[in-house]
This record gives sequence, C-alpha cells and structure tokens, in this order.
Amino acid sequence: MSKAVYVATIEPHSGKSLVVLGLMRMLLGTMPRVGYFRPIVDDFEKGEIDNHINTIIDYFKLDQDPETAYGFTRSQIRNEYNQGHDSEVQNTILHKFKQLEEVYDFVLVEGSDFSDEGNIMEFDLNAIIARNLGIPTIIVASGAGNTKRELSGSLQMAYDTFKEKDVDVIAVFANKIPGDQLYTTKEKLKDCLPEEVAIFVIPAIDTLGNPTIKEIVQHLNGKVLFGKEYLNNQTGNFGVGAMNLPNYLTKLKDKSLVITPGDRADIILGALQAHGSSNYPEISGIILTGGLLPEDSVLKLIEGASANVPIVSVEGGTFNITNAIGNIKSRIYAESTQKIETSLTVFDESVNIRSLSKALVDFKTSGISPQMFLYNLQHRAKKTKKHIVLPEGEDERIIEAAAKLVNTNIVDITLIGDAKKIRSKVSSLQIDFPFDKIPIITTSGSPNFDDYVNTFYELRKHKQVNMDMAKDFMTDVSYFGTMMVYKGHADGMVSGAVHTTQHTIRPALQFVKTKPGVSVVSSVFFMCLEDRVSVFGDCAINPNPNAEQLAEIAISSAESSINFGIEPKIAMLSYSSGASGKGEDVDIVRAATQLVKSKRPDLKIEGPIQYDAAVDKSVGAKKLPDSKVAGQASVLIFPDLNTGNNTYKAVQRETGALAIGPMLQGLNKPVNDLSRGCTVDDVFNTVIITAIQAQEV
Repeated sequence: MSKAVYVATIEPHSGKSLVVLGLMRMLLGTMPRVGYFRPIVDDFEKGEIDNHINTIIDYFKLDQDPETAYGFTRSQIRNEYNQGHDSEVQNTILHKFKQLEEVYDFVLVEGSDFSDEGNIMEFDLNAIIARNLGIPTIIVASGAGNTKRELSGSLQMAYDTFKEKDVDVIAVFANKIPGDQLYTTKEKLKDCLPEEVAIFVIPAIDTLGNPTIKEIVQHLNGKVLFGKEYLNNQTGNFGVGAMNLPNYLTKLKDKSLVITPGDRADIILGALQAHGSSNYPEISGIILTGGLLPEDSVLKLIEGASANVPIVSVEGGTFNITNAIGNIKSRIYAESTQKIETSLTVFDESVNIRSLSKALVDFKTSGISPQMFLYNLQHRAKKTKKHIVLPEGEDERIIEAAAKLVNTNIVDITLIGDAKKIRSKVSSLQIDFPFDKIPIITTSGSPNFDDYVNTFYELRKHKQVNMDMAKDFMTDVSYFGTMMVYKGHADGMVSGAVHTTQHTIRPALQFVKTKPGVSVVSSVFFMCLEDRVSVFGDCAINPNPNAEQLAEIAISSAESSINFGIEPKIAMLSYSSGASGKGEDVDIVRAATQLVKSKRPDLKIEGPIQYDAAVDKSVGAKKLPDSKVAGQASVLIFPDLNTGNNTYKAVQRETGALAIGPMLQGLNKPVNDLSRGCTVDDVFNTVIITAIQAQEV
C-alpha cells in the first residue's frame, strides 16, 4: 500500500509542472492531508524558496514548512557526489521523506528538472531515489519537437530503466501533443508499453508556453516605465510594430505583446488607444526597444493613457529582442494564477481522474478534509452541469466569480444587470471574462418579461396582486431571478451580495414554496475546519424555532449532510448535556431530539448536548460515555438564530475556517443567500452547492 508517488521526467521543459499541479489537486480531493517533496531543487538565494515549492504550497495553501519540502539543492548534490557521499545523500533524502510520510496521508514527490542540460546522470538519479523511497513512479515526456516514434521510444526506454531498478511505473504522461495527434499518439504508446501502465495524452497549450511580462523583464533586464502592478499579465501573440499604425492595428490579437522602438510614439499611443477600445482586443504589454524613450511630452501623454498596461524599456535592437522573447522558456510561478488554473483545467479534461486516483490510492481515510470537500464539490457539480442565475450581475464580486465558474466549466451562468456597466467593470478588473458564454439580461428587456408578469399575477392574485403590481415585482432582480428558477429557465439562483436575506428569499417563499412534507425553510453552513467539515444549522433564517421546527431543521440538515458526502451525527446543542439541565430552552431541545428519533430512527442523534461535548472526544466521553455522537458530531443544530449566527462567525474568525453558505434547505428548487460581506470565493462556492442541489431536484 503506497502512500506516495514520484513524478519524474526524461528531459527539461516537459510540462511536468502541469502534471504535478493536477495531481496535487486530485490528491487533495481524495484524502485529508497531502505533503509535497522535492529531493533535488535548483539553487536559490538565501532567504528565498524554490519556485516549485513556493508555487505548490502557496496555491494549495498546504500546511507545510517549505524547509521540509526538499532534500538538497543542485550544488549540494554535486558537492556530496564529488566527495563520494552517494549513500549519505540517499539516506538523507529517505529520512526527510519518511518524516513527511509520518505526518501526511500521502506525499507527492516531484523529481528534478534537468536544468543542467546534458547531465546524463540525472535520469538515473531520479530512478534511484524513487527506488530507495519505495514508491511508484509517473513519467512525463514532451512531444514538442519529437515525432511519435521518438516520443514512444523515449518513454519505453524510461519505463525499462525504472523497471530495471525495481521501480513500478503506474502511468506515463505524453505532454504538449498537437491536438490532431492525441489519439494516434496514445495508440502508439499502447503498442510499446505494458497494459497495466495508464497512458494519458495532454494537448499542447500555447498560453502555457508564453512568458509573462515579469519573465520578459527578468530575462532582458528591462526597465519598467509604467504599470509595474500588472507585470504578471500573460502574453499571447507578439509582433513588431514597425509598419504604419493603421496597418499595425489590423495585426493585433487578444493579449498581444507590442514590440516597437521606443521612438515610435504613434504605435505606442495607438496600441494604448486600441487596448481601451471595445472595437479592438486587449494588449498584454508594450516593449520599447533600442533603449530609446519617447519625448517627455509623449511620456506625459502615455502616463495618462497606460492604465492596466505595463510598458517596459529594453536595450537591444527590435529584431534581436523579438527573437530573445521568443526563446524564453516560460515557467509557472505562485503568482501565475491564470497559468495554474489553465493547467488544472487541461489536466482535468485530459485525465481520467477516477482511474488514476484508484491506481494511486488503494486505501480510504476517515473523515473529510476541507480540500477534499471543495474538490469533490467541483467535480460533482461538473458531472451534471447546471444553469445558475445571479441577479446582482453588476457587483464586482459576482462578475469575478461568474468568470471563474464558467472558465473552469463548472456551471452555466446568467447575469442580470446592465451590460454596459458590466463590461466597464470587467475592463477595470482586468479579468478573462467569457462574454460569449455568459448571457447578460435585464428584467424589463427580457423576452420572457410579459410571461413572467402573467405567471406572477396568476400565482399571487389571491393575495390581491394586480397586473400593475405584478409588473413592478418583476422589475425587481430577486423576483425576476426567482421566476427564472420557477419556470425552469434556470436551475437555481444565488443572491444576497447586495440585497438582504429577506429580500433574497421572500420571492422563493411566495411561489417556489417548500418541498412536500416540509414546513420550515432553514439553512446550513458547511464549516471547513482544519481537519474536518462540519454542518452548522440554522444560522441564518429562523430566530426562535419551537421543538417541531427544530426537529425539522435537524432532519433537513442531516439530509443535506448526506447529500454532500458527510455522515450525519447530529448534536442538538444546548447549555447542558444529557438529563441534567432544566428550563424551557433546554426542554425545547430535548423535545426536538425525541421528535427526530421518532420520525427518523435511522439517524444518529444526541441532545441536549453542549458544544464541547459534541466535538471533543475526551469531553464527550466524560459527559456522555455511551453516546454514539458525543465527541464526533458532524451536524450541529443550534437552539436559536442568535446562538447559531454568533457561533459560526466566532468559529470562522478565530480558527480561520472557511464557511460555505448559508445554503437554504426545504425549498422545491434551490435559491441561496449570500452575506453582503461575501468574497469572490464565497460566491464561487455558494454557486457550486446550489448547482449540486439542483442536481437533486
């Protein structure tokens, strides 16, 4: 039973980082704690961190000291081997690895980069390390510049070498393969590798090979004139601005890098004007060659027009600089968010996650980690993609979350709002917003407006609503969005970033209504703590539930828990545990507990019980030694809104827990509320749980 995997390559620039990123996210969705280890890293300055280690730990928020994540620097390895300390090197690497293995459920080990090109011992060294660690290996190779025959031959040789050293190879990744050769490449590899070796083919993605402006500045020793805060802009196509401006403008493409002599004020200003125009694509930056700077008067004009565009001056002629930029071998850094997300998306689309995970992990862990929970949410939402409407489409948080959700292919989104305002905010946010995939509508401008008005009138005329009132209601974004859900034009709605909870859920209560047998709409938060995910209910809707309502909240919360992969062990919270407490408040909790037991004898429930006895095993064992819930509760039901709301916020703030929700439960169709202080991630996660709820409707 392996608790680790070794990712090795046979050459530099193989795209190994993409595979490691994808594997790490996959592993974090499979087990609670995953560590990261690099036996050999490139040399780095004192006080700095190896780039690979920094990227993985920072992006995935790993609870790991970077110092524990590597064995030796390249210079240290060279020195030790020159002194004949081969065995000492292997023992030290093994010791550091074993320390991580004791702490983590699984360790992802990334081999060296072949940055010393031509180092013939590096491949063998990786095989020896994998053998000494006693873990299986995944081999990554690049198809760039190689024929299918050369690629398959290289991977077969690598496989044979590892097998000769008694290292099991469980998978190979052929990376950077032209899109029209994916199938034939895989078939070729099947012919030369054993059947038990999983084969994955990943297409070439141009944007992953293009440098950021920051990398260009570093490689060319450039001087940043403007837009220093936008140096992480990702370049797309690039070309020389040497022709007349009208002709050059026709050559611009999305994320174009403009390369032009520093005295070509017409190209510089024209490119900046095009960047700000809705009629031309955005540019990623401007490189001024020849060490030339525009005249002071032109610089002043540029300064007022260069928003969001980094402008860099470099020495060297335009031709040489263009070639130099084309030869930059781009890397993935911690701040390269766009590249990381692109890598993860490509990995998910190219790899059979289930089969690879099964090959890597043949054991199950108890509990569910926050990373696992979030990972599973995304993958579950993707299985049956749903359409979610966001009525507060002009809010920047909503815009950013919508772009992220659609770009990662999790859900379909419709925004309600003014298209011009949304486009303006997208421009100021400088995000990759897929306008072609996200419809933007207004209430009164929708072709469904009259139908929605008539439907609302029919539904509410018994409440003295007339047609004029119905029209007014349907101009309200919350009512309009809820009607989209009611009519089946959207699968769910998320609102509340701007509006109150009452404003968000009132329309749902009026005509979406509750599920059969449900009389109480309630809510839960998924509290992602350091080592587990707990369900808190009700912390957002019902101020002072009676015993019957509290019982119904508990049952609904247990069902939500089951639906999201958490075994429900229900704690009915109060200020006392067991039979010791007296008073009306504790009697309500006691009565609610008995009602749940009678209605759902299949559920594990304890109440009344105090919070510490519910979640702390030692306290639970002392206060309620025979309980199946005490000390291990996963669903915590608070006696009233005052207690629940304050408790979830206290836990969130004091522990740094991620609180996902509130998720409303009990409605016929999913409508969920946001806090007006929500973040982009809050919106992102709430939309995902709404989509999963919609799968169950």
